[in-house]
Amino acid sequence: MKIHERFKNIPFSRAVDLANLVRSHKGRVVNRPLVENEQVAISLFAMDQGEAFDSQSCPGDACFHILDGKAVVIPADVPHSLKALAPLKLLFTLVR
Repeated sequence: MKIHERFKNIPFSRAVDLANLVRSHKGRVVNRPLVENEQVAISLFAMDQGEAFDSQSCPGDACFHILDGKAVVIPADVPHSLKALAPLKLLFTLVR
């Protein structure tokens, strides 16, 4: 499988500021998927203040990398939720 068949919605062969690839919109959680297959899911999210992910669990280990430099790693099948206390952009990685 070629890389352009795995990745989407992202420029190739150059440095990219991930935070600039997604923009928040009032009252919405914005999702920009980058990879989705049987082994991994990688998406960028933008959330306005007060927006949230409801409690859920993932079928694999997950990492929420807040694009200001902090990350939260959650093991598989552990319920979790997230609420934006301020406008938020994050990179979500799920390893199945």
